[in-house]
Amino acid sequence: MNSSRLDKLLIGISLVVVLGVVGFLYAMPTQSEAAANWLFTAFTDWFGALVLVITFGIVLLLFGVAFSKYGMVRLGDSKPEYSTFRWIAMMASCGLGSATCYWAFVEWAYYIGTPGLGIEPGSKMAYEMSVPYTMFHWGFSAWALYAFLGIAMAYHFHVRKNKGLSMSGIITSMTGLAENGIVSRIADILFIFICFGGLSITLGVSIPLVTEVFCSVLGISPTFAMNIVIILAISVVYSLSSVIGLQKGMANISNWNIRIVILFTIGIVLFGPTHFIIANTVQSIGLMFQNYIHMSLFTDPVGKSGFPEAWTIFYWLYWITYVPFTGIFIAKVSKGRTIRSVVFNTVISGSLGCFVYFGVLGSATMQRKIAEVVDVTGLLGAGQANTAIIEVLRSIPGGSIFMVLFCVSTLLFLATTLDGAAFTMASTTTLNLRNDQEPSPFLRLFWCVMLSLVPLTMILIKANLNTIKTCAITTAIPIVFVMIVIFIGMFHWMAKDWGRVSRHRMEDMLINGEKFEKPQDDTTAGGAV
Repeated sequence: MNSSRLDKLLIGISLVVVLGVVGFLYAMPTQSEAAANWLFTAFTDWFGALVLVITFGIVLLLFGVAFSKYGMVRLGDSKPEYSTFRWIAMMASCGLGSATCYWAFVEWAYYIGTPGLGIEPGSKMAYEMSVPYTMFHWGFSAWALYAFLGIAMAYHFHVRKNKGLSMSGIITSMTGLAENGIVSRIADILFIFICFGGLSITLGVSIPLVTEVFCSVLGISPTFAMNIVIILAISVVYSLSSVIGLQKGMANISNWNIRIVILFTIGIVLFGPTHFIIANTVQSIGLMFQNYIHMSLFTDPVGKSGFPEAWTIFYWLYWITYVPFTGIFIAKVSKGRTIRSVVFNTVISGSLGCFVYFGVLGSATMQRKIAEVVDVTGLLGAGQANTAIIEVLRSIPGGSIFMVLFCVSTLLFLATTLDGAAFTMASTTTLNLRNDQEPSPFLRLFWCVMLSLVPLTMILIKANLNTIKTCAITTAIPIVFVMIVIFIGMFHWMAKDWGRVSRHRMEDMLINGEKFEKPQDDTTAGGAV
């Protein structure tokens, strides 16, 4: 690894900030929790409606671009590096994470007592709208946020061939700001901080769940030492994947992971309450589409239930914390794809996968509650969500097999998400990364180790994981404004590059395999917004 290419200042400042926040959480847990909660409440009150409008607008505009002539622009001058299945599997494995395995089972149950859209708590409608709301929160809007930055970053890196696969790289290319200026530095530091924050809470939630499920299969009691062993095992997997590289490492892991998830889901349908699962999933998809616009812009100014702030706005901000590293990763693996294919295969394929996964698992769990086999809502109220998931899996014929598959898929989701994060953090901390280059595998390994050590340290010192999650989500607000700048800059670029090219000519270029590159008479590096 060439040390001259490392952004040592960014690495040093970022680690100081992350470790400083962890130390503050340990030294002053009560004060840090109160401060984080106040900031989150204030920010969601001030910017909540803006976040809803921007997210809904991105969904509409992405599909508008996909169906326009700009959707035919090819992101790079080479053929796609991965098959379509592997490509989608890698994006899904990076963007979803192990939290999906947890929330698919139990999220609907939280909406029974606190439903959105002014629905009466505990009512028949509350039950009917609970799974549609999980599909909504994990569907089009979330994937559109990922795809938006992925397309903008890919255009910056593969079409305009600007240097720097990072937030600061695209910002400086679009605005003309100094490459090492304070704005660029702050953007990259925020990016690294929210990566640590989001992924630390993912590990903090997922590891105890996997430990409990695994120990339930073996008939032993879960221990803290078991948590450590599982974290270390995951670290070994994604560290080896990082050293091997994307094409042989993460591509293969993602491929097998999605196959296991598909097998697990089909098995639940076949061995679970089949009729209820199919019927409720179909109905839930219909209700989600029927109420999509209402759910997207629901602010509840009259009822003031707090639902939009606690769930929808919270979720959009949580996705935004994942947007930088997922978007950068999508940009890297989408070389050679068209903008239209990135939109369709990210937003539509990702959403349909979540609709089926959340529909099947949520419906299976709901039926166990309705049939009084497992008191899911009661266990959630008692803070025993992990126990609820175990009892639901145990109640299905062949429950032990499903528990093993659940553990394996959760661990692989963790490994691929962390591997994707390590790749993007390595890209961010590599100076002047060019289009034909990848960050050093040793730098990726360094970030793999750090992504393991920080959450491990937090667990050891018993730091408040919810507080650092709140801090990470609070820092998503500045990222919202960065996304607005990127949004304007991307359309400025596309209009400048292709505004005078006819749709017919672009169709010919796509059919004939011609290169979609920045016009040769454009000598500017980026074109300021």
